[in-house]
Amino acid sequence: MSDLETLERETLAKIAAAETIAALEDARVAALGKKGVVSERMKALGQLAPEERKAAGAALNVLKDKIAAAIDAKKQKLEDAALDERLATEKIDVTLPIAPSPRGRIHPVTQAMEEIVAIFSAMGFDVAEGPDIEDDFHNFTALNFPPDHPAREMHDTFFFNEKEDGGRMLLRTHTSPVQIRTMMTRKPPIRIIIPGRTFRCDSDQTHTPMFHQVEGLVIDRETHMGHLKGTLEAFCKAYFEIDSVKTRFRPHFFPFTEPSAEMDIGYERVGPKDSGEIRIGQGAKWMEILGSGMVHPNVLRNCGLDPDEYQGFAFGMGIDRLAMLKYGIPDLRDFFAADARWIEHYGFDPLDMPNLATGLSR
Repeated sequence: MSDLETLERETLAKIAAAETIAALEDARVAALGKKGVVSERMKALGQLAPEERKAAGAALNVLKDKIAAAIDAKKQKLEDAALDERLATEKIDVTLPIAPSPRGRIHPVTQAMEEIVAIFSAMGFDVAEGPDIEDDFHNFTALNFPPDHPAREMHDTFFFNEKEDGGRMLLRTHTSPVQIRTMMTRKPPIRIIIPGRTFRCDSDQTHTPMFHQVEGLVIDRETHMGHLKGTLEAFCKAYFEIDSVKTRFRPHFFPFTEPSAEMDIGYERVGPKDSGEIRIGQGAKWMEILGSGMVHPNVLRNCGLDPDEYQGFAFGMGIDRLAMLKYGIPDLRDFFAADARWIEHYGFDPLDMPNLATGLSR
């Protein structure tokens, strides 16, 4: 009997000394496990005489119940202590000031550019890029600009200093040089759009020295003005998020396309003349929105393509102006004024990525 009392005292001491659930489990296994001291003594009962076995069995069962009860009590105590510690470390001080929400916004030009890319990507166009600094060949000559064209003069183009050979690099005046580079390095069929920065000596309410353009180019064996018109009308409906759009194509002249046309869209102004809302797709007024045409045979030849085998169309439009029309921005110069209040008002949530499934400008 004294032996069981010693075993009880030692086992309960181990249970009381356990500081973690893992240590308590070790104490339980040492006492009540398959090879624990109490379990081993229970196995040895069969070797005793019947009367001794009955008394020893009853005493071991009492000990087993005491140990189990002590383990349960200690386990509950350890779990309560762990919960108290967790509550103490994870509590929230409701008196602390609320952290300000992120203030970063997507610029309307970036938003418009991503919307345009989403629309044309769905039509099967690839996105092409090129350098901002160009040479005369890619910016003018390959695009069928004659040597005396006004665009080559200093009043319209930003030229760098002359090189030793007399040539001058320049800031590209359009993204059309990327069309040239693509046609010279890729075999048709070609279907690309080219968004990017362009530069011209001009500055007023609707013009800035640096602005953004997107151009499109399609080259294939069977491409005509009907394809051009359908592509641009589909784009306008998707970009302005309207069911229908009125368009007209007026004859125009561009050195790099023949025939050439400017595209107008129908609109109406609601409210004051200078600050009223412009509604695209309805009304009796017309607004020029882009230039387009069939790629000139000379341009194809300059790029090493046979105009008797290949033909295609091209178009170009100002991204900044498209953003102004869609989002009601009155002055182009504000795009580059770095005014935090302006971007707070006109900017877009960075997490709302434009896509045709859920809407371009949510």
